[in-house]
Amino acid sequence: MMAYIYLLLLFLSYGVSLVTSRSFPSDEGNVLFLLVFMALTTFKEDIYEDPHLVLSNWNVLDSDPCEWFGITCNKERQHVIKINISSSSLKGFLAPEIGQITYLQELTLQKNKLLGIIPKELGMLKFLKVLDLGMNRLTGPIPPELGNLSSVVNINLQSNGLTGSLPAELGNLKYLEELRLDRNRLKGAVPAYSNSTFTANTRGMYATHSNLPGLCSSSQLKVADFSYNFLIGRIPKCLEHLPSTSFQGNCLQANNTKQRPSSQCGAESSESHQAPSPKHQRAEDVAKRTKASKPAWLLALEIVTGIMVGSLFLVALLTAFQRCNSKSAIIIPWKKSGSGKDHVVVYIDSELLKDVTKFSRQDLEVACEDFSNIIGSSPDSLVYKGTMKGGPEIAVISLCIKEERWTGYLELYYQREVAELARLNHENIGKLLGYCRESTPFTRMLVFEYASNGTLYEHLHYGEGSQLYWTRRMRIILGIARGLKYLHTELDPPFTILELNSSAVYLTEDFSPKLVDFESWKSILSRSEKNSGSVGNNGAVCLLPNSVEKRHVDIHGNIHAFGILMLEIISGRPPFCKDKGSLIDWAKDYLELPEVMSYLLDPELKHFRYEDLKAICEVICLCIQPDSSKQSSMDEISLALESKIDTSVSIELKSSSLAWAELALSS
Repeated sequence: MMAYIYLLLLFLSYGVSLVTSRSFPSDEGNVLFLLVFMALTTFKEDIYEDPHLVLSNWNVLDSDPCEWFGITCNKERQHVIKINISSSSLKGFLAPEIGQITYLQELTLQKNKLLGIIPKELGMLKFLKVLDLGMNRLTGPIPPELGNLSSVVNINLQSNGLTGSLPAELGNLKYLEELRLDRNRLKGAVPAYSNSTFTANTRGMYATHSNLPGLCSSSQLKVADFSYNFLIGRIPKCLEHLPSTSFQGNCLQANNTKQRPSSQCGAESSESHQAPSPKHQRAEDVAKRTKASKPAWLLALEIVTGIMVGSLFLVALLTAFQRCNSKSAIIIPWKKSGSGKDHVVVYIDSELLKDVTKFSRQDLEVACEDFSNIIGSSPDSLVYKGTMKGGPEIAVISLCIKEERWTGYLELYYQREVAELARLNHENIGKLLGYCRESTPFTRMLVFEYASNGTLYEHLHYGEGSQLYWTRRMRIILGIARGLKYLHTELDPPFTILELNSSAVYLTEDFSPKLVDFESWKSILSRSEKNSGSVGNNGAVCLLPNSVEKRHVDIHGNIHAFGILMLEIISGRPPFCKDKGSLIDWAKDYLELPEVMSYLLDPELKHFRYEDLKAICEVICLCIQPDSSKQSSMDEISLALESKIDTSVSIELKSSSLAWAELALSS
């Protein structure tokens, strides 16, 4: 019913705009504009996280999208020709309806958190010149229908999780000048020439060419980057003019470029089904800034003023350092006061990290193959996978912050967080193996044990559902419960995961869950750029009052999130779905009614145990209780789950043929 009301409002608002407008476009123009309007509103619907509210003025009752953020129309305001919404942290899916924006010339959505596949319908955009979807979380193959973008000049799909082979249809793009496909999981050979034919049934309804020329037919191609994929074979001769770095980090037969070790190339066939790991996704985190030219006299005045201000600042800085070096700590006044309450003395304890293993940058560089094996990123960090010599596989978080922006506040925060994580020791908690802290080059890293099976989110929503049979899901739930019980009740002070969800649960080779708190490192700079301070050689840090907030501990929030996570595990649905809305809202009608509880189950599940399902639903209701005073503790929740869920071998063998196969392989 809501969909019909929404559509009615859309038509009414558009009709009113036609009546009140000064000019009336043709009937064909009316239809086209209405299709564009509906495509844009569908695009907004499919975005379920908009933290910066960039789409807040995309109002369905405002029938002129030319005024909406990120939208550019032609001079006559008849057609939408550009959509440019970059670096806005939008999270959601790419609506196929974008392909109906007939006159679109530019689609730039880079540096967001877009999920899912690239819609093949984008191939209908005959006037598109720029397609920039780089640095998102897109997965699946590159649609061969993109070979129908007859006007395109620039395609950027870098730093996603794209899989499959390079479509030879890209060679049909006769005006293509720039092609960036680096840092994905593409495999197969680089298509040079191909005479193979295809039909609309095999290549999509929008493909029209019967001859696939390959990339050697793209005569205008000037810039191309295929690095850090899993491409094989030889570099086509027609592309040998490109820099060698355009092909590095692959599995190619190339002597002049650095390729992946053979062990990685051999393993790719077994890993290619996985979606890209960590919610930290591949991204470039520093944008180039341009400065407008200024008159010479103004430039000279700025230089003189800058020198004077810089000199005063230097004197003040030297004075502060002298005080820090001459005393065990320095007090910085917030304002004049005789009480002393407006002063603070904060120390960085030199003993804080004495029991934590310190790695050298050189050792980590070797382990992570010159830091080329990037498996994730965020605005302020990169995540690498590596293997220590004679040791375990590791995940290394490197903070991407320049030394001049690294304040005393951040140093204190970094060391305190390392110490906090180092005290965690439980089989269901991701283990911090150590840290790296060096000055030349400036380095701040954390080293975790690597969970080889990726995240729970990937297996639930992008992997093979048959791998997560019922008993395995129950074991994952029990493992998470044990980990949370340890964090909440066995540590003093307690510890909580800042953002507990399926992306914070990593799975080992035997699908044992590990909770990892990556969230605290996502935007470390945003915590406080005002708290500059300075660190003295003797370990004292000079900070403004109240500038170092304590680590946030939200036990009730963790328990509520655990309830949602259990619901996600048994249903296979994300916490928010564009079709069903909130997972809790969708499930509340089934949770307390035994006769319909089975409606909650993931269709991938062929077998389940009703007693387990009933116990899980009861615990979910306890966790999502809106009144925190009535919410159960993790002690009570863990006990309820352990006493009612059966994960014995006999039950496991009943629940899945895969369990039988694994048992046979292990015996």
